[in-house]
Amino acid sequence: MTATTTTTTPNPDPSGSPGLSDPVGEPPLLEVRNLTVTYGGGADAVPAVRGVDLRVEAGQKLGIAGESGCGKSTLALALLRLLPATAKLTGEILLDGEDVLTMKWGRLRAVRWAGASIVFQGAMHSLNAVHRVGDQIAEPLLLHSKATPAAARRRAGELLEQVGLPAARAQAYPHELSGGQRQRVMIAMALACDPRLIVADEPTTALDVMIQAQILRLIEQLVSDQNVGLIMISHDLAVLADTCDRLSVMYAGRVVEEGPARQVYTDARHPYGKALSAAFPRIGDLSSRHAPRGLPGDPPDPAALPGGCTFHPRCPVALDVCDTEDQELRDAGAERRAACVLVDVDGAHPDGAHPDAKDAHADGARPDAKGAHADAAQPGDDEARSTS
Repeated sequence: MTATTTTTTPNPDPSGSPGLSDPVGEPPLLEVRNLTVTYGGGADAVPAVRGVDLRVEAGQKLGIAGESGCGKSTLALALLRLLPATAKLTGEILLDGEDVLTMKWGRLRAVRWAGASIVFQGAMHSLNAVHRVGDQIAEPLLLHSKATPAAARRRAGELLEQVGLPAARAQAYPHELSGGQRQRVMIAMALACDPRLIVADEPTTALDVMIQAQILRLIEQLVSDQNVGLIMISHDLAVLADTCDRLSVMYAGRVVEEGPARQVYTDARHPYGKALSAAFPRIGDLSSRHAPRGLPGDPPDPAALPGGCTFHPRCPVALDVCDTEDQELRDAGAERRAACVLVDVDGAHPDGAHPDAKDAHADGARPDAKGAHADAAQPGDDEARSTS
């Protein structure tokens, strides 16, 4: 081995989010402890989420970033036990101090929508095509708030106006609305029962940049006005950095970096975070505009994860130790952590590399990175690029 693994003092906060202490006796809104999600069993078990710790306070916005297949959506669905029966969950998901994983079915139904709600990915596929949107917004009100049909319809109109749509659109069917309008309907549904936590899974996917901006400002305003917690999931670091307070970057089912959102975006400590950030052109930076940098290779198959650090086959600065030893999250600066052997006691190696790093191609790929093209980008690798 050519490097010595740095050890750090264990964080007393099991969520792994330093600097977010609570008043005595007041638990955080959401605390996820060592959550794992596995599909199948025995020799065929596939780990989709591996030992994730998260923490969200009321009024806080947490972003979760990563390529497709890194476990973001599985994590979101696991928070309210919305995964199929083949999924095995372990760990703790504490919502207002109560473990979602041990709730009985009746209690879990009461918590969904009222305690926490989800804005699902793909509004057109999440809305029922044969029911008017007003009826769909009113349904959780009828089930959870015991409202009368007239009161539920009236509240549905108010929620539509709250998200910037006329109350009269309650009579529309999903196909009669634009993509942005359908996304607003999904947000109105999520707000119907006044939840304390909202999970937004790719809420701006497939929307043009103008509608994206409107939806993001709407979400920010609702979080601020109603003091709800927000978990926002996206592969777009730029969007998350502009919207969220803190950012967690996932790779191969684990969080590999976390910290203040803007700092993670502009000065990532983990090589994967650096690659995701570099994939987005920046205004005023001609080099990034004319030569955007992608990330070579593909995320690993969860059923056949590489040994050691799961990112090492794609990492341009991997050391020999990375092939054999997995890396845990360690302190990487004020309120920041990263799972990389190159993170030293001061937060990171000054030049972002290491003198013992294995030789890398000029395009930022290791010579043995599987599936890497000479131009450091694959034609179909659009998850690591800006789509806006």
